[in-house]
Amino acid sequence: MTDQPEQLGIRPAATYRVQFGPEFTFDDATRAADYLAKLGVSHLYCSPFLQAAGASAGYDVVDHSRLDDRLGGEDGYARLTDKLKSLGIGQIADIVPNHMALAGRANAWWWDVLENGPASRYADYFDIDWDPPERKLTATVLMPILGDRYGRVLEAGELRISRQGGSFIVTYYDHVAPLSPRTLDDLLASAADSAAPALAASTGDETGSAELKKIAAELGNLPHAILTDQAAVAERHDGAERLRASLAALCQEHAEIAAAIDAEVQAVNADPDRLDDLLRRQNYRLAYWGTAAEELSYRRFFDIDQLAALRVERDAVFDDVHRLLIKLVTDGSVDGLRIDHVDGLADPEGYLTRLRAATGRSYLVVEKILGPDEQLPGSWPVAGTSGYGFLNLVNKLFIDPAGHDEILAGYSRFTGQDTEFAEIAHTAKLEVMSEELAAETERLTALLADICERHRRQRDYTRRELRDSLHEVLAGFAVYRCYPRPGHEVTLADRAKVAAAVTAARQRRPDLDPELFDFIGALLLLRYEGDLETKFAVRFSQLSAPVMAKGVEDTAFYRYQPLISLNEVGGDPAQFGGSVPDFHEAMTYSALHWPDAMLTLSTHDTKRSADVRARISVLSELPAAWEAAFNAWAEHNAKHKRRLARHGRGGWPDRGAEHLLYQTLVGAWPIEPSRVREFMTKAVREAKLHTSWTEPQADYENALEKFITAVLADEDFVTGLDRFLAENRIVARGRLNSLAQTALLLTCPGVPDLYQGTEVWNLSLVDPDNRRLISFATQWALLADLADAGPAAALARDDAGGPKIWLVSKLLAHRRSFPQVYDRASGYEPLEVTGRHSDRFVAFTRTGSGSSRRVPPTASPAHHQSEHGLAVVVPRLATGTADPWTGTVVTLPPGAWISVLTGESFSGGKVSAMTLLRQFPVQVLTRPG
Repeated sequence: MTDQPEQLGIRPAATYRVQFGPEFTFDDATRAADYLAKLGVSHLYCSPFLQAAGASAGYDVVDHSRLDDRLGGEDGYARLTDKLKSLGIGQIADIVPNHMALAGRANAWWWDVLENGPASRYADYFDIDWDPPERKLTATVLMPILGDRYGRVLEAGELRISRQGGSFIVTYYDHVAPLSPRTLDDLLASAADSAAPALAASTGDETGSAELKKIAAELGNLPHAILTDQAAVAERHDGAERLRASLAALCQEHAEIAAAIDAEVQAVNADPDRLDDLLRRQNYRLAYWGTAAEELSYRRFFDIDQLAALRVERDAVFDDVHRLLIKLVTDGSVDGLRIDHVDGLADPEGYLTRLRAATGRSYLVVEKILGPDEQLPGSWPVAGTSGYGFLNLVNKLFIDPAGHDEILAGYSRFTGQDTEFAEIAHTAKLEVMSEELAAETERLTALLADICERHRRQRDYTRRELRDSLHEVLAGFAVYRCYPRPGHEVTLADRAKVAAAVTAARQRRPDLDPELFDFIGALLLLRYEGDLETKFAVRFSQLSAPVMAKGVEDTAFYRYQPLISLNEVGGDPAQFGGSVPDFHEAMTYSALHWPDAMLTLSTHDTKRSADVRARISVLSELPAAWEAAFNAWAEHNAKHKRRLARHGRGGWPDRGAEHLLYQTLVGAWPIEPSRVREFMTKAVREAKLHTSWTEPQADYENALEKFITAVLADEDFVTGLDRFLAENRIVARGRLNSLAQTALLLTCPGVPDLYQGTEVWNLSLVDPDNRRLISFATQWALLADLADAGPAAALARDDAGGPKIWLVSKLLAHRRSFPQVYDRASGYEPLEVTGRHSDRFVAFTRTGSGSSRRVPPTASPAHHQSEHGLAVVVPRLATGTADPWTGTVVTLPPGAWISVLTGESFSGGKVSAMTLLRQFPVQVLTRPG
């Protein structure tokens, strides 16, 4: 927790996140800047904008020294920066220090690694195991890019080498890799022999052939890639560059030489044995893509083979990764940074400390998923997280705990699924460790085996025992990771995390020696000295994070889905709703310890937008009606399954996928069939029950696609869906939830972030759906229409999103005009709410800066009036009752109050909720003057 948050420097008033890509460039953002200024945000929050390989998200960086050409490069960025500065808008940049994309020549560092192996100048930039445990590929990187087994691909002629000046490459369709200069000796020597007669016939001078033979010999004599001392590395690189230039010049001077070399290249391509011999000499091994999960020799970003992890804890790597970003901060272009996947780093705290020193008083937040009851390490020099904790706290407020048993029972009756979420998550974690993350877990197992060889009490454990014990401790972690720092005391929080995981592992596997579990726990707590022991603790933590992410969020969340608004990043589907007192407690803690943390409701990574979740959460308030509806729909739609499916039990898709489909339609209706099909295909692949990304099952996926198409074309079903939504006022109730959530976002302690397009109703699903282009022109026109309007006019534009954008603009304007009301000293205090439905309201006050947080018992009314700068009242779970506001009373602090939204005046004391909310569904009050 931050004891002196004011020392953290810059604090945005509110941010607006945009997703850059080829269809939304720097110039597009420049054109949207006037709209953002009118909306009232203080900072444009940018997705990664350094040179990327080509994915729209920008997380596949290939060059940290350049702004992305696809987005407009330096010139486009300069135009954007100038425009933002002219409007008084700053920038927050999303940065990617954990990994880089492996994209041919575009990534010069990785290209050098492939060419030179351990002797590369960038060999220690990437987290590569040059001697992996399984195949002992000494000085070799696995390249799992082939669509079939290596031998079949080779013999089919799909691998081809070619010359480019004085360099040589191997290509496989769109993939390309360099040939090590040292391995070209035989090819060039043979070319020299064949070139001699041609030179003699044309010029009478065979000097060129001799020179080529000399180049071949010198290339072959370059230091081997396993020689990594400074002198050998320099000799290898300098010699290769010199000889490459000489070869290119020789080919330019003598057409006969070039022709002979190219002919020799074609001869190698035509001879699988010769080509295989050449490829065997490289510093990489081309392999079938399916080998990656088990044999990959470099650490990845989760399970994505084309994103290799960086060792940013090394000084040179840190400097090269951050040089441009630090320049943008120091020259005033960028005010703050959001650090992506901080849990992937070897030493997050050390990294953040260095970044803080390099960026001064910039605003820093980390993408960090906190587990239940977990707190961000207070020693980290950051403003807080990027907001998933807040998202889930707010989300749970709008889920009715009273509906839990019925929702769960209805789901179980429909799907036959009655396994608890914790068990599903545990199973999924074990699966990903044995499949998608097998390479990483095997390397960690090998490291543990090497350590055990050093300790006599652990020396006799078999590899299976080590693997099984390690898997269980990893699966037992209830959080993403702990943070061991060699040379530093292990924190109490980390001790508790490890103890809980070890205890869970021992309970689940009594067949394994408990002493082995204890030994693993002791290693994680740095109780044993030694390089391997320290390396194990760090590597374990870097692995436990992707095990949690892939096992829970990307697998279990798609297997357990009674109410999918709970299945959100950082959430726990087993926690069905939250109480107002719990929310107040969390916000009070945030105001005291993390007052500058980012707050959010939707991001580029959320499974569903806040508005979709707000609708689906309404189902928790009407479980009986919901169960009757999806059972009726399933009975009606059974004919589509029988006609299209091949297998029994009602046909395909399975009942779990069908239940997910109906919830999705309720949450996002109306929605284009193509978006539904794309979402559902991703969902069932993530679930990995009938199909998966690595082994897609065409029969199942075709049946699912045809079922969706048929269902959405079925007029009777669509009519029934519309009727259910109308009779239960799902859309209206979801919008009320959305307005309440938005009011909390913009008034609770912290820095609110609006994800692109969410200032109006936004019914987006998981990426790539939530990264679609939005219409700033449409939103600008709506905002302009409502600029001087009152609440009635905003509510009249309901379907267009009028109430939401009106609320957002009103509160953002107030935040910018009266920053002291929302600043880091403003605190948070619950307001008293009484009456029959008192638990259906969230009400609190915030003090203006400079005021004391505690009012003396003898304080005068005038003192009270200056004490509280803001009073917020929002309803929750209020639409399921006939008259939710009658009899409910909010006690405002003494003194005069005026509505930020409606201009109404109120006096302190007891005020009925009905009076407060008579003009608009939420209320935000401030002091007059």
